[in-house]
Amino acid sequence: MQQEFPLVRWTEADAEHTARWRSQAGNPPPKRIVIADDRMKADAAFRLASEGTALLWRGDFQNARQLLQAMARRTERRVRKPAATARDAFNQHRQGQAQRARTLGMLLIPFEAGHRIPLRRAPEVSGACEEVYGTANEPYITSLRELQGLIGAHEWRRKGVPIAALGGERIHPHYGVFSPVRGEYVRLVADAPLPSTALAFDVGVGTGVLSAVLARRGVAHVVATDQDARALVCARENIDRLGLSARIELRQADLFPEGRAPLIVCNPPWLPAKPSSPLEHAVYDPDSRMLRGFLGGVAAHLEPGGEAWLILSDLAEHLELRSRDDLLEWIRNAGLRIVARMDTKPHHPKAVDPDDPLHAARSRETTSLWRLALA
Repeated sequence: MQQEFPLVRWTEADAEHTARWRSQAGNPPPKRIVIADDRMKADAAFRLASEGTALLWRGDFQNARQLLQAMARRTERRVRKPAATARDAFNQHRQGQAQRARTLGMLLIPFEAGHRIPLRRAPEVSGACEEVYGTANEPYITSLRELQGLIGAHEWRRKGVPIAALGGERIHPHYGVFSPVRGEYVRLVADAPLPSTALAFDVGVGTGVLSAVLARRGVAHVVATDQDARALVCARENIDRLGLSARIELRQADLFPEGRAPLIVCNPPWLPAKPSSPLEHAVYDPDSRMLRGFLGGVAAHLEPGGEAWLILSDLAEHLELRSRDDLLEWIRNAGLRIVARMDTKPHHPKAVDPDDPLHAARSRETTSLWRLALA
């Protein structure tokens, strides 16, 4: 417990206090904490937070939410420098995101045992917190921004995401597991011609959405893997809810299960960059590790005559983080050939938002399903 939840210390009413620090995002405990309440002005809060001083809230909970919104508006006032290249624009965007997250993460909320918030007008959040943190037998502190993320994830998990390729049935993502809100890549898997309906491997199962689509398309047995225990729990719940547990087998593994299959599907993280928190591993793949590992392992796991489906956005190419020549070389070096490629354009709001700092790249993005076979 000591190692998992470190202690934070602060002075209040001339006495030293301690509590556990919790951050599922992996943020370090703040080194300096001062008390703040409803009298705290947004400019003062923003200045303190920007300097690395955390604010432990003792006022009305809803006022804390309003203060956080005011602080967020102040982060948006920072002048964005023109970027010389798409890669520079991406790096500046990432740095700005990290700085914004650090600043807004400095507004802290106290919790009592049982995930109870001892503040006026505080919501009931024990269910959302227990899903992520587990039980709480002692007081702790976390950032309001992380708490809002937990609450939002709880609502996604409760309501689910309707999947057109599953006839509108819903997938319920868990906190920290990539939500299938971008339905275009799911539709590609639903439309690609199946090389076989006997067996498929789903490498990196996530919520289980692609395994479910394959099973609904008639694949008799799907073996799905993930190295993240949270993803496996999430996939299990979704697969059971959809009534597909007899046809989909889950295994914890880094990339492939043992054996060979006539169809192997993988939707790796699309951007080759370092995650800044554990929650970003579904989006960022340092040095294209998972992508290259998947391509490099296909030949040892694909049956002759079978296909490996790689679902990948070309956003990294437009951001100058990886070239198309790199991808084609990795495919060739893995002893694979391209059978066909199916393309689709994304429909998410950022793709058409001219104010997005990465709009030039996003507006040209294409998501593809690469059908690969043994050379």
